[in-house]
Amino acid sequence: MTTSYTPLYSARKLQITVVDLTMKEELKAELKYRLFLFLISIVICFVVTKSFLLTCCLPIFLMGMRYYFSRKVILHYLDCALHTDMSDIEQYYMKPPGSCFWVAVLDGNVVGIVAARGNEEDNTVELRRMSVDSNYRGKGIAKALGRKVLEFAMLNNYSSVVLGTTAVKMAAHRLYESLGFKHVGVVEHYALPGMTRSLLERMFFQLRYHRYRLQLREE
Repeated sequence: MTTSYTPLYSARKLQITVVDLTMKEELKAELKYRLFLFLISIVICFVVTKSFLLTCCLPIFLMGMRYYFSRKVILHYLDCALHTDMSDIEQYYMKPPGSCFWVAVLDGNVVGIVAARGNEEDNTVELRRMSVDSNYRGKGIAKALGRKVLEFAMLNNYSSVVLGTTAVKMAAHRLYESLGFKHVGVVEHYALPGMTRSLLERMFFQLRYHRYRLQLREE
């Protein structure tokens, strides 16, 4: 496995990779959640109404609304990413001092990405855009990418590394903790770019934003 960024991986190719990796993970999580919601809603609906018709229709309606708003938010978030930093990776991450971008490649395929964005004001580096193809999980790729960011931060004399995540899978949180990060806070009802915060959206799609910090040295 190699972890680097070269012109071989064009911005467009990496944009497609980000969409592919993110959408696969989000949709898998969404399918699992919808199955759970479906089973629970069937039981509750039948117990309350004793109606087979409502028991069949209500869960389908709830799942449909959940899927609609989840997909809407995810697509808006990806569109925002592809029109900001991911629209020009070299300009945003490779040229500015204190920033960098890595690509994990196996057998000629991009299987993971991660970025670092330095903040000179508080002397921190933000770990961003970490994503690994689910087909290559369990091979240490995510940890290797995370370590690249930590090595970069230490090499450039930053005092700490920070990150934020809306990941619902505990595996992601265990990964950050295994790298030495400490959980320092959580924001309930977090709004991603593109979210309207309408009543229906809040009813069917909510996120928690977790903050992590790794102190490399004292100021």
